[in-house]
Amino acid sequence: MNRAAQVRRCLPRSSGTVPFTVRPTAPDTAIARAIARNTEPVPEAIARALTWGADEKLLLVLAAAGWVATRGRDEALRRTGNHALLVTVAASLLPHALKSMFDQTRPDRTTVLGHIHGVSFSGRRDDAFPSGHALHMGALASAAGTLPIGPRRVVRGVAIALSLTRVVVLAHWVSDVVAGFVLGAGLERLLRHWTGYPLATSRRGDRHAGS
Repeated sequence: MNRAAQVRRCLPRSSGTVPFTVRPTAPDTAIARAIARNTEPVPEAIARALTWGADEKLLLVLAAAGWVATRGRDEALRRTGNHALLVTVAASLLPHALKSMFDQTRPDRTTVLGHIHGVSFSGRRDDAFPSGHALHMGALASAAGTLPIGPRRVVRGVAIALSLTRVVVLAHWVSDVVAGFVLGAGLERLLRHWTGYPLATSRRGDRHAGS
């Protein structure tokens, strides 16, 4: 990316367009300062690479591919594909809607020492709240509740780890990540009412209702 493009990405939005400003908490600031003081270029590069695992563009492609793959399969798989695609699309749109309402400066714009230690710029300056990556991962962790305990723990562990990379690269304050994760989990649960996911739960409920 050339320097002019990088500067444009760092420019704040015009004042007066966002109704609410969110301030980082004291723990947010303390954690960000500790990371800025103690990080190094190699850990930052690793975290920056890992954070792509929760990027909305990648997840949209995977969800769309999964939806196509489940066409012509049994009802449970089709419903899972529908649910995954709907949740991924909704989880991609919701952060953009919220960021248009809330302003919060990213922690990577508040440090010089962090950049000396390898921190790079992420997204728009005032788009810290909430974390879109964490919102996707919260939805994934919630959906994993239908899996057996072993895979469920693995998926949830990965979801939490990928969310935390957003803190490590100073793209978000910890509270942004927590808020995004909780919003994502709530969104996934809400959308179950439209998709009927998981099918097994719906059938058990139907049997209980008919008994």
